[in-house]
Amino acid sequence: MNAKTGLNRGLDYSRAIEIAQGVFWVGYSDTLSGLHCNPYIIIDNDEAVVIDGGSRPDFPTVMMKILQTGIDPSRIKALIYQHYDPDLCGSIPNYEDIISRADLKIISDAENNIFIRHYSVTAPLISIDSLGYAYRFSSGRTLQFISTPYAHSPGSFVTFDQTSGILFTSDIFGSIGSYWELYLELTEECRSCTDLDSCPREAHCPFQDIFNFHRVTMTSERALGYALEQIASVDFSILAPQHGSLIVNPRDIIIVVEKLKNLKEIGIDWILGHGQRPKTTRIENMIQRLGGSLP
Repeated sequence: MNAKTGLNRGLDYSRAIEIAQGVFWVGYSDTLSGLHCNPYIIIDNDEAVVIDGGSRPDFPTVMMKILQTGIDPSRIKALIYQHYDPDLCGSIPNYEDIISRADLKIISDAENNIFIRHYSVTAPLISIDSLGYAYRFSSGRTLQFISTPYAHSPGSFVTFDQTSGILFTSDIFGSIGSYWELYLELTEECRSCTDLDSCPREAHCPFQDIFNFHRVTMTSERALGYALEQIASVDFSILAPQHGSLIVNPRDIIIVVEKLKNLKEIGIDWILGHGQRPKTTRIENMIQRLGGSLP
């Protein structure tokens, strides 16, 4: 692995890392699976909110880092989950036990809450639409929720912290790979590359890690395209995905967005081909076998 450079120099991934004032990465680097999870905590005076809190196996590491920020877990007033996968939601019962406050809220889209309730949740499940797509701290600091349906679940959304300028993007802009650093830092060689298949670098290709993740995780080209359009309406300065690396350099944000906007063979489109509908011959045969008639 290359020595850390730039923004990644001197970072200790065994500890919480402050990515903006009062905003901390409290994640876990999994070098075995290549899926690096990024829970975040926002601390505003004596209140805190956790975004995409992490899996059950990762909980001891995540909670240790939350304690390193100096916040008492009982000050956490809300848990925000941008979709319902276990790598986000698996530790909900652990959070509820340690936070131990009657007014704790679990916030997600109503479509997600249908599934989140199965994580043995005891706190009330609050839908983002019932909050007017915003969560406000006592100070007035506001988190804005923007829906990105089917990127990758029906109730997926992203969260914008207006104070720090960070857009927490859930799986969008995520990546999977054995090489990981907290911040994505593209070289000039990467920025100017036009043929990823003949990359002259011996090291890993960050674009391939991003593309592979989106092709498997996102449902379709249209869903990802719509999500990127929704994100483009937000005046963010930092992209903070739930997997992979944060993107802070404007040049790198532009390049990654442009490449994802033009990415093909995503999700079901990878299987069926771009713009193709599945054949229905077998369905028609089944209907006839069961005595039905075709229009």
